[in-house]
Order: sequence, then C-alpha cells, then structure tokens
Amino acid sequence: MQASIDIKSLYSDYVKTLETYIMFRIKQEMTRLTPELKAKNRAPINLSIGAPTQAPPEFVINALKNCLNEPGIHSYSVPKGEMYFLEAVASRMKKRFGVELDPKTEIFSLIGSKEGLAHIFRCLINPTLNEKEQDIIMIPDPGYASFKEQIKVAGGKAYSIPLNYDNNFMPDLEDLMKKLEGEGFSSSKVKAVVINYPNNPLGATATREYLKKVVAFCRQRNILLVSDAAYADMYFGDQEPPASIFEFEGAKDIAIEFHSLSKPYSMTGWRIGWACGNKDAVGILGKLKSTVDTGIFKALQKAGAEILVSEEGDEYIKKANAMYQKKQEILVKGFKELGWDMDNLIIPKATFYLWLHVPSRFKDSEEFCQKVLETSGVVIVPGTGFGDNGEGFFRLSIVAEDSDLYKVIERMKEDGFTWA
Repeated sequence: MQASIDIKSLYSDYVKTLETYIMFRIKQEMTRLTPELKAKNRAPINLSIGAPTQAPPEFVINALKNCLNEPGIHSYSVPKGEMYFLEAVASRMKKRFGVELDPKTEIFSLIGSKEGLAHIFRCLINPTLNEKEQDIIMIPDPGYASFKEQIKVAGGKAYSIPLNYDNNFMPDLEDLMKKLEGEGFSSSKVKAVVINYPNNPLGATATREYLKKVVAFCRQRNILLVSDAAYADMYFGDQEPPASIFEFEGAKDIAIEFHSLSKPYSMTGWRIGWACGNKDAVGILGKLKSTVDTGIFKALQKAGAEILVSEEGDEYIKKANAMYQKKQEILVKGFKELGWDMDNLIIPKATFYLWLHVPSRFKDSEEFCQKVLETSGVVIVPGTGFGDNGEGFFRLSIVAEDSDLYKVIERMKEDGFTWA
C-alpha cells in the first residue's frame, strides 16, 4: 500500500510562513468580485498597482525591434550584463547624479531591482530560526512589501525603521539602535540598513542632510547601506531632484544602490535594472547571481542602454512626471471634497502614490479597503500591507486614466465613503 504523499512536509522551514505578496492577494479578491461589481455598475477601478499603465517610450520599442536581427543577439548574455549596457548605466549615473562609477567593477545588471534586493539579503544573512541569533536587516516601515518576506526566506530578521509624521519620515538611526538593543537584540547582528527615498508607499523624500547622516551612521558601524532608488526619477516640477546615495562623501565605502527602468520608463514587464556602488558588495551580489541566472536578454539590454542615454528618455520622464502631478492634483482636490484634511497632510512631490488616513469609524485599514472595494469597486491597498506602522492608512496609486480618477471620487461620494 502506497504511503500518503505530503509534499508540504518537504518544505524548508524558511518558506513555511511566507505570505502571498499583497498585490497578488488584492488582484485575486478583485477578480472574485468583478462579476458582482459589474452587475451594479461598479466595475473595478484599480488604484492598487504600483506600476505605470501607459506605454513605454516609442524610442525604446523601436530600439528593441531594430536590434532583433543582429548576429548573436539571441545567444546567452552574462549575469554581469553586456558592456554596452553597463557603460550606458555609468553615463546615466554621471549625467543624472554627477556620480562616477566604473562599469567593470561597480555596476551589475539586474532582472529588475526586486531580484537584486532579494539576492543581496541572501549574501548577508547566515540563516537560523532562532530569532535572537538571526542576522538583522533594518527596513523602512511602512515600506516595500517584499522586503520583509525576502529577509524571512533568507533566514534573517527584518527590523522596522518606523516612518511617520512625528519623525517627518526620517527617523534617528542612533535612537533606533538603542531601541533594538533594549529589546534584547545585539547591534552586532545588524548587517544592513535599507533606505527607500522616494518611498513606496509614502511618496516621502529625504533631505540631503539626513542622507549624509545615514551614510555616516553606516560607516561608523560597518553596516551595509542598501539604497532602493527605484523612484529616483519620479518627482514633480518644483521638487529638488532626489539624490543618489553616492552623491555623499564616503557612501561608496559602505553602500550599494538599486535602480530600475520599470517606473521612469514604464518598462515594468521588461525586467531590467542595475545595482551599483561598493565594488565588494556589487561583486558578492554578482557571484551569487552567477549561480542562478545567465543574464538579461541582450536585445533588452541594448534597447535599455539606448533609452538611458537618449534625449527621448529624458523627455519621456519629464512628460510622465507632469502627468502624474496632474493626476495627484485631481485626487487631492477630490479627497478634500470628501472631507479629508488635505491642507494639513504632507502631500508627496515624488512617486505616483498617495498615503491617506482611514476614517476613524472603520475598525482598521483592511476593513476600510475591503468595504470600498465591495461597495464602490475602487481597489486600494491597506496600510498594513506595508508594515505594522501602516495601520490607520491606505495607499492609492495615481496611475489610472483621469476620467477614472474623477469616477473614484464620484463613487466614493455616492456610496458614503466620506471622512465624517
């Protein structure tokens, strides 16, 4: 008689408690409710997705088409990336941030920055299930939903860096280190500090003075500074352009930064980005990646290289940012009409997100977001999807058509989702 089969018993202890990525959970719920919502004239309007909805620049599409018949273009690349892509990245970093990088030792291609971040955590963490013995990665909270799970599956501990109105989204890391030690953790176990400015989900930016302090903190304690700069090119007209961490003295001694073509060029599905900075950090990331992938399709790298150094790419970013600023204005005005105290909120001048309070009559952020979905067909994200400090808030992505944004406000008003 055959023994019962239990594949789940074979799972690693590090994956057993993984949670499904919140955006996938929301998409499943939206799909489940779609027939019912359409029947009552509330077809879903998706403001949950953190991705552009418009087409990439025509320039980059044509660049891809034009190189598809080149000899050797369909053969393996290498994990590090083709030199034409690495040199284009170096040129872009110099032009945009004034940062000098060696394409041979300080830049490495990524299949999107998400996988690069997951891999750098694996490079740092010695896995154990004993929480007090785990290596610690300090992450923003609220912050990118994948950070915590990426660290968990690597066998480490994600420790929250609280971002809130009280600290103006720029917390004191020395105070936080004292808090960590007061909770029984060893500061010697802290391997990395992750920063993400402009921030997902808050849209918050950091001052240059604060970033200098972060660099000094990490250098003093020999902690790797991991800068997630996926939104660095998404800022509005009068906002000072967000900085690269390498604009600050000493950062290259201790930091690695992650960039992506996904958000600024609407190329999310292309999965192409890069890591750059400290040559040892870039090198160990590359060594690990060499065991798991063989690089990005060379045609994508060639097209990506062309858009990075083109005037067309710069113009596309400028126009896209102006478009997002207009969309933000539509929703800010709309939520003010619904009763939200928009005049006393810190409205972001970067990214394509709005981070708003949940009305107090709702039990929590999940209840509010679920009711708005079930009743009005508006798909938004509860703040707890981005960390414990997200309770009481929700995130909207302002990427939908203008007509849909107006419709969101109209539906919420008709359905009673006002502040009071």
